[in-house]
Amino acid sequence: MKKTEIAIFPNLEKASVVEQLPKTVAFCQKHAIAISLPDTIAEQYNVAGYNLKKPETLRAATAALSLGGDGTLLSTARIMAPINVPLLGVNLGKLGFLTEVELPALEDALVKIKNGAYVLENRSMLKANIWEDGKIKYKAHALNDFVLGKGHISRIVRLSVKIAGQQSANYPSDGLVIATATGSTAYSLSAGGPIVYPGLEATILTPICAHALSTRPLVIPMTDKIEIKTKPPFDEIIFSADGVTICPIKENNTVVIEKSSCVAKFIRINPLSYYETWQARLRKGEETTQF
Repeated sequence: MKKTEIAIFPNLEKASVVEQLPKTVAFCQKHAIAISLPDTIAEQYNVAGYNLKKPETLRAATAALSLGGDGTLLSTARIMAPINVPLLGVNLGKLGFLTEVELPALEDALVKIKNGAYVLENRSMLKANIWEDGKIKYKAHALNDFVLGKGHISRIVRLSVKIAGQQSANYPSDGLVIATATGSTAYSLSAGGPIVYPGLEATILTPICAHALSTRPLVIPMTDKIEIKTKPPFDEIIFSADGVTICPIKENNTVVIEKSSCVAKFIRINPLSYYETWQARLRKGEETTQF
């Protein structure tokens, strides 16, 4: 059996993570669990380091540990999915809809990972290519969603969408969310999209503040390729993946979105029924956004 080595991805902008990290490192060292940390802090803890700009430095990892919230987990998933390493999300944020364990259960989870006492859950991802003058200008992957949204100009954007080679719809709106089933409970839901069981291989197209009553969310098979172009008059549009800005969309760009060959593998310590937990997690989200 391959030796367990956990790559820890800490969100050091959170005070709770900065406080917790030394405790987690000490626990792993006490229980002979090999770990690695970003090379900027690895020497401080006398452990192996990895460099995010050099994916080969992460190939020794058998698991990844995300310390933060859903945002930290999403960025970790985009890094580890291409090299087929499963991840465990620990919630030190607010909602933590995607994370598996809360902080009090972390040490027990680490021991279970060492002992192989867990199951894996696969989540499909999307990929996007932004074409310009017959060449791919940008590439991106997303576990939750891609978003084409208006920039600094407060005017609607006009998008023409083709699905599986067929002209589908025009979207006069503030933007468009293209989400996975996993991402159906994120921005897509806030924009009025449906909740989709995360195990389904589906893509959800949800307009943001649509300017036409006939424009509604659409759920399609993930195998159907989506092509998006702008329609005149052209206004500034920003393209993002899982909340991270990728690039501005130019008037002559074509955005092509399809199923990614990468799969995010989630470590599940105590598998729960999605049907039993989804409402509780959404209610928790409502509680954390109270003013």
